Amino acid sequence: MEDPNYDFLKSKFHVSKETYFILRRMAKGRKLKTGETLVEQGRKSRKVAFLVSGLMRAFNTLETGKEITKNIFTPISFVGAFSSIVKDEPSKFCYEALTEAVIFELDLHDFKAIAEKNIDVSNLYNRILEQIFIIYEKKLIEDMTLNATERYTRLKDKIPMIDDLIPQYQIASYLNISPVQLSRIRKSLL
Repeated sequence: MEDPNYDFLKSKFHVSKETYFILRRMAKGRKLKTGETLVEQGRKSRKVAFLVSGLMRAFNTLETGKEITKNIFTPISFVGAFSSIVKDEPSKFCYEALTEAVIFELDLHDFKAIAEKNIDVSNLYNRILEQIFIIYEKKLIEDMTLNATERYTRLKDKIPMIDDLIPQYQIASYLNISPVQLSRIRKSLL
């Protein structure tokens, strides 16, 4: 029987069956309801997740109450407060399910301990970190070089039903624009 999670990890990160089974033993599958959090802003966490289905986001709530969405995660991606875990400090972001989601969650410290003894797991860890860096760099470049309409169009290409799945203010926050500006962009594209 085919396993799409293994197929993804094998194609993207060259994971062997042995390494995959190590990960499966470490990871705990769970379902998140819409609005349920993986990590809360201001709290420490040791957990990272592999998002299998649904949408999640990382956001920061300012003292004014305004939310700044740093990222929207789609399947299949890694989600977690990596900086918080590595630096052993409270997370600056909340990681929340935007829709019902299925994740496989594991303790990053346990994963790193195995990586210190197993070269295949260590190589996987390095490839995952490289991939995360590439994703953030791509988003940074898009934020700096594309206008709001182009960023919205790219988001719609990535998540075609985004307008039906999450509130407009969350989309606008991710695009770093106001909900009013997003409404104007939508009208201009019709």
